Amino acid sequence: MPDAEKISRLLLKKHPDPKLELDFTNPLELLVATILAARATDEKINQVTPHLFARYETAADYASADRETFEQEIRSTGFYRNKAKAVMGMAQALVDDFGGEVPASVEEMVKLPGVGRKTANVVLGNAFGQPAIGVDAHVGRVANRLGLTDEKNPDKVEAALKEQLPEKLWTATANALTLHGRYTCTAKKPACGECVLYDECEWEEKPARERS
Repeated sequence: MPDAEKISRLLLKKHPDPKLELDFTNPLELLVATILAARATDEKINQVTPHLFARYETAADYASADRETFEQEIRSTGFYRNKAKAVMGMAQALVDDFGGEVPASVEEMVKLPGVGRKTANVVLGNAFGQPAIGVDAHVGRVANRLGLTDEKNPDKVEAALKEQLPEKLWTATANALTLHGRYTCTAKKPACGECVLYDECEWEEKPARERS
């Protein structure tokens, strides 16, 4: 099995301070943005959220929003009816059960409608600054190709990575894996020739590196 800590060091050398590409200033904003980002690009979400964040500043604001108006405000993100239901349901649960504040734990966040472990971990790690590994499609794909795990279930991928990495590296490594999967180790036609992890990678389909 590859050395997960070495992989993390190489990734963090390339991405010294890996950040999410979603714009946010507090946990609620990131929670909303992450829910909206399902099956949409971060770029698209960042075009929509400035208006939302200016209009809806609290969980109560989202919970009491006019459903049809909110749907139209997020229409361009795709699946807007389901996303509106998820965001407004999440916000109502925050108001009813958490005093309107996003709880700072995965166990509490996943109790919210529309919030799974990936979303909860993303918020925990990036908005609360706590060690967390959010496993999106990029993290799962890269972890599998590298040979860090052969699990496909995101929760099991998360557990496998946590076993191999010290807590202090969890959030940064997860963010770096996402960036690596988005721009280098892409689903189709990965740029293996320019990959900083080429020598560590156990992917059977990686092409032979060209010799100069």
